Amino acid sequence: MIKPLLQVKNLKKHFEHKGEIVRAVDGVSFDVFPQETLGLVGESGCGKTALARALMRLYEPSSGDIFFKGESVLKYKGKAIKALRHDMQYIFQDPFSSLNPRMTAGEIISEPLVIHNTLNSYGRQKRVQELLELVGLRPEYTSRFPHEFSGGQRQRIGIARSLALNPRLVVCDEPIAALDVSIQAQIINLLKYLQEEMGLTYLFISHDLAMVKYLSTRVAVMYLGHFMELAPSADLYKNPQHPYTQGLLSAIPIPDPMIEKKRARVLLTGEVPSPINPPKGCVFCTRCPKVKPICFQKRPPLREVAPGHSAACHLL
Repeated sequence: MIKPLLQVKNLKKHFEHKGEIVRAVDGVSFDVFPQETLGLVGESGCGKTALARALMRLYEPSSGDIFFKGESVLKYKGKAIKALRHDMQYIFQDPFSSLNPRMTAGEIISEPLVIHNTLNSYGRQKRVQELLELVGLRPEYTSRFPHEFSGGQRQRIGIARSLALNPRLVVCDEPIAALDVSIQAQIINLLKYLQEEMGLTYLFISHDLAMVKYLSTRVAVMYLGHFMELAPSADLYKNPQHPYTQGLLSAIPIPDPMIEKKRARVLLTGEVPSPINPPKGCVFCTRCPKVKPICFQKRPPLREVAPGHSAACHLL
């Protein structure tokens, strides 16, 4: 049996807002295995970024536990958290605000090496040039500032920075959301190439269901701080079990007009409830087209409904 690289057990992240509790992540459990890509999808505000930042200890989790290489990281403090950054890195969503406008590309990429004091000045310079070439940029770009690059080039710099310390796990927080469609494909292919070259493990967050299908080994579907479904990518897209997943996938257009015309569309009505006051039972019960009385009373656990395929639904 392959041991998970990352294990998350009943993780919760709650925020306080005007005296009320916002349940951004409300009891999530999953594993991520070495060199796989776990895709994470869901509507805006469902808790994807809060979960990603809690995993990285950028947010302190409210409860639960996170194990990396078999060891709990929630007990880490100070230098131990700093050492953890060697193995866990983050690619931010916005390539414009995530780069310091006063630093050159070379300084941005070498900053992790300076902080962790891993190489001398010459070694850092050589490593920066290697990383620029690795992400498809010219080595002479080291002296340019962020405003001199396009959005896609900036995201490549962000990716190069995240790889500077040779991490094991990279959390990709919607890395293509702010880019043009043509550039999105380039960045996705780059991430796939880097994974094969460096043996990387990804947690890939995105709204783009087609991109998630292309890149991911398994996919988790998140709604209002909970996982609705977790399955291998091919299984989830071919045979979605949860009504919410079915609704999401039915929104993907099919390029064949004859098939598109005949297929049944699952329409989700209503608005996403507030994470301050979620429904008592299943968090999806207020919008589910197949809702039953039990759905309003009891919250279904995420359980296996087929080998390797889990869903949180009373109807399964």
